[in-house]
Amino acid sequence: MAGKIGVYFDVQNIGGSLDIEALAAQTSEKWGDLVPMVKTCPVLACALDEIKVDITSQKLDGVLLCGASSRADVCRLPVQVEYVNLREQCVLSYKNPDGSPPDYAAGAPEALAIMARDYVNMGVVKLQKSEMPNPAAVIGVERILVIGGGISGLTAAVEAAAMGYEVVLVEKSGQLGGAAVNIPVASPFGSNWTDKQAINLNMKISAVTGHPQITVYLNAQMEKLGGQPGEFKASVATMQGSVSVDVGAVVLTTGWKALDDKYLAPMGLGKIPLVVSAAQFGKMMLAGSVSARRIAFVLDTTLAEDAVREAAQHAVGPDKFGGADATAEEAGDKFVKEDLENIRHLAYSNAVNSVGILRLANSVCEQTNDATQAYILYKNMTVPGILERFYKTMQDRPGVMMTKADVTAIRESGGHVVVECRNTLLGMDFDLDVDMVVLPTGMVPTTAKDAVVQFDYRQGPDFPDLQLVDGFVDSNYICFPYETRRTGVYAAGCVRQPMTMDSCEEDARGAVLKAAQCVEAASHGVAVHPRSGDMSRPVFNFVRCTQCKRCTEECPFGALDDDEKGTPKLNPARCRRCGICFGACPERVISFANYNIDQIGSMIREVFVPRDFKKEGPRVLILACENDAYPALDMAGMRGNTWNPYARIIPVRCLGSVNAIWVSDAMSKGFDGIMLLGCKYGADYQCHFVKGSEICARRKENIVETLNRLGVQPERVEQLEVAIDEYDNIPDLIDGFVNRIIEMGPNPFKGM
Repeated sequence: MAGKIGVYFDVQNIGGSLDIEALAAQTSEKWGDLVPMVKTCPVLACALDEIKVDITSQKLDGVLLCGASSRADVCRLPVQVEYVNLREQCVLSYKNPDGSPPDYAAGAPEALAIMARDYVNMGVVKLQKSEMPNPAAVIGVERILVIGGGISGLTAAVEAAAMGYEVVLVEKSGQLGGAAVNIPVASPFGSNWTDKQAINLNMKISAVTGHPQITVYLNAQMEKLGGQPGEFKASVATMQGSVSVDVGAVVLTTGWKALDDKYLAPMGLGKIPLVVSAAQFGKMMLAGSVSARRIAFVLDTTLAEDAVREAAQHAVGPDKFGGADATAEEAGDKFVKEDLENIRHLAYSNAVNSVGILRLANSVCEQTNDATQAYILYKNMTVPGILERFYKTMQDRPGVMMTKADVTAIRESGGHVVVECRNTLLGMDFDLDVDMVVLPTGMVPTTAKDAVVQFDYRQGPDFPDLQLVDGFVDSNYICFPYETRRTGVYAAGCVRQPMTMDSCEEDARGAVLKAAQCVEAASHGVAVHPRSGDMSRPVFNFVRCTQCKRCTEECPFGALDDDEKGTPKLNPARCRRCGICFGACPERVISFANYNIDQIGSMIREVFVPRDFKKEGPRVLILACENDAYPALDMAGMRGNTWNPYARIIPVRCLGSVNAIWVSDAMSKGFDGIMLLGCKYGADYQCHFVKGSEICARRKENIVETLNRLGVQPERVEQLEVAIDEYDNIPDLIDGFVNRIIEMGPNPFKGM
């Protein structure tokens, strides 16, 4: 723990709103020998050399920088450093308790001075209760495992080898190339982006098979992946037997499989021989078996989607079904739920299908010198980025006719197929008589219920909770591309989301960069993401551990295995330092060197809580997630948004790390309300640590029971969600909660 702390006030960043000299004097008086050095710096960034001299001369083992947010960190010092956010979340966000703007000509308002003093005291005790983390370095094997030999896998292997890594590529089939084997030409890869291009698949395969640093296993699959980033132990089943390989990281490029034909049966697939999927049509073209001269390419799948929803409504009853926007959870029945999840893959695949059908129409017209008439009927033509040029070129192709249309039926008639088109751009409804109909292909990631990696983890062989993202494996699809729920395993290509081939190649390069960062970070014992460079890790007091297994079960990333008794076994390189494990622990036996139960509890106890509720107002504690909520608070302050000065903010790594003891500490201290401010979660949002906000909401139910037993209104503790871009909503959230607390009156434990 920090035994000697230097406190430095950044005058430039705090401005003239506070009496800095008085604040410095109060700090020195309160903390005495613990804080032998208190200084005010006109410009903190220019005083770093002076601070380094103080560290040596005063033998400081901690430095507290009071000024800008920790998110503006520009300091590198040889001791522990903490920040007190007196700029964004104190001075800039301050308004008088009555809502009026402060008049600084008369000096610092009393409420602002009290707030600043609280934050400084909280910062000092945070450092006092913190230790310099001791990183747990692992081997850092410079070998990358690539699972899947399609376009993404081939690109990943070559890129990783070019960076100096050994590569092991595992492909389940007997040949490399994946889905590209059946696609001789692709949508445009480069300038001028107006026509399809050859894939040159044989060249890509030769670049892999001929590379001295790449080992390829065909007809192979994963038997087991154990260990942790930097020192994974992979077991691969090959034709010659099992092969064991040590690898530092994994790039998952297993691609996609076609959505079951049954979902497009309402549009004739599997029922009418002349109706095929785009994937089937591509194979037919490659084999030279397409003789049709009038072909309808249908991008409107409303018929199929409505059929699944109608079946779901019929199965569970209209009272339990939420209509067209119903979630899988609302549908109830397991099989209905799976159907609702699977049909969404048609919508997810729309951009790829839009480009792919343009390419197929172009190819079939080219083969027959525009003797074939291709009709493209779409509800939403989604063409990403610069491929718009390709789309415009296809609009001018004589053999191609495009129109927006609602396809209301597809039926067989006298050896032909009739497509009923309504609400078209032509201003008329019509029935289109064609020789063949081509439907889009729903691209389902191969990880969905396939356990392609076969993790040797306590939590099982697959990626957990894949149904939350319809089989896609990203741990946070909004903020952290490539990263999966298993640290050190990075997804690329269509296993991550449906994408065109040029995007697959780019995606593979990004995943390889992540894998390389992971190997390097693991070898230094630091986190690679999302808390990049964090040296801390969970530490267990096994003497008090009751083997309840809550930590091993709730860790979103499988960082903890356990022995036969249920005692947790940490794999530090798997850990993402979120603290969800110690939020789960009822015995509080888990801690981090620089983030622990006692540290936050001590910070809570340092806040001045007045006894006179009516005269001096309430005190509200805000535990703010550092990923979305805390940056949103900073941005709100920077933009001049102000909120009630009765709130005190403490950043936490994740709401999932919030331990119930902090609520007890705050209530016993006399806080009148507690606001848990974290990431949004649910169908359209995702917590940075996947399940932290959701877990916190579940634990809050236990907190409510405790408060009820104590005779404290459970409404005094409320969890609120905020996205990082919703900074303008922050003042209303805080002020609204404080006003509700004022209406409720003081905490009954205040002053006891």
